[in-house]
Amino acid sequence: MALYMTQFAYTADAWKALTRSPEDRREAIGALAQRLGGRLVSLYYAFGEYDGVVISDMPDDVSAAALAIAAAAPGHLKAMRTTRLLTVEETLEALRRAGAAGFQGPAG
Repeated sequence: MALYMTQFAYTADAWKALTRSPEDRREAIGALAQRLGGRLVSLYYAFGEYDGVVISDMPDDVSAAALAIAAAAPGHLKAMRTTRLLTVEETLEALRRAGAAGFQGPAG
């Protein structure tokens, strides 16, 4: 399993629908993640370019892509970006491997 951060921005129509009938979207997103073999870790709303962030734990990149595509398919999102997150342990291993690779940059 791997962690993914999906940032999303709602359309004006989505905000309109949510203000008329507020709902906890964790239930729908969590159920979707489960159907794709993963789980919802957290959902946060935010200020700025994106309206919210979903953290999901998915079995692989294809499952994470399926989650993002299925979530966007109804058309209520105007933007979305998914990023694979690395744990500290994964990053430490990447650093060790990079250090052992011995690559040299251009001289000069």
